[in-house]
Amino acid sequence: MGIVRAALVQTNWTGDKESMLAAHENYARRAAAHGAAVICFQELFYAPYFCQRQDTEFYDYAESVPGPTTERFAELAKELRLVMILPVYEQEQPGLLYNTAAVIDADGSYLGKYRKHHLPHVHGFWEKFYFRPGNLGWPVFDTAVGKVGVYICYDRHFPEGWRALALAGAELVFNPSATSRGLSGYLWRLEQPAAAVANEYYIGAINRVGAEEYGDDDFYGTSYFVDPEGKFVGEVASDTDPELVVRDLDMDLIKVVRDRWAFYRDRRPDAYGPLVAP
Repeated sequence: MGIVRAALVQTNWTGDKESMLAAHENYARRAAAHGAAVICFQELFYAPYFCQRQDTEFYDYAESVPGPTTERFAELAKELRLVMILPVYEQEQPGLLYNTAAVIDADGSYLGKYRKHHLPHVHGFWEKFYFRPGNLGWPVFDTAVGKVGVYICYDRHFPEGWRALALAGAELVFNPSATSRGLSGYLWRLEQPAAAVANEYYIGAINRVGAEEYGDDDFYGTSYFVDPEGKFVGEVASDTDPELVVRDLDMDLIKVVRDRWAFYRDRRPDAYGPLVAP
């Protein structure tokens, strides 16, 4: 499988959708110039994290998937030969809205989408006002860089989806997020490495940076890649500043770790029925 050069983007809200789209186009071009073959943006990448409020005006950020943003970035993906994961606000039809990530292959083809399953609904994170729970399962996409999955923000607290992606063959899973300083801060450097170890694949964890005018959340960045041994690949990103993170992922390590630890061999799905019993 060899080395895959992968990229993450953490950035702050610029004030409007068009400038966010332009900023991320620039990040993609920078990543490609550094030799990256795959890139993932942060949760709801072209918008503020509006879930700090409950206001129908923010429904206007929703669009079809595929749609204007996926088509715009598909052209760029084809030009740059870059696999792209685009976390967007999806409108399936009026009143049916999802927190979604579209996956574009390096030839510009639209491969499909993941819809966030687990939605928080607590102070500063009023997501059930804006989204329906995901209903497309846990797809794994066969891309130019291998088998890629997506798990969005709050999903990361639930081990079942990480495992579903693993069993579907994922080698690299991206977790685009918008998470704020406070109680979850120490979990940020704990949960994704633990999931990478348990499932023996790479994870790219992305978080926003800075405060926005819509609430008190202070997004703390610290985006990173973690390998199947639970080790950070290079440095963790800044907790205050926008940053493009580009790292080389040794995909051959996946087989080494799976041969060593044999977690897949020793699973007991025959005994797990009570976990999903009503």
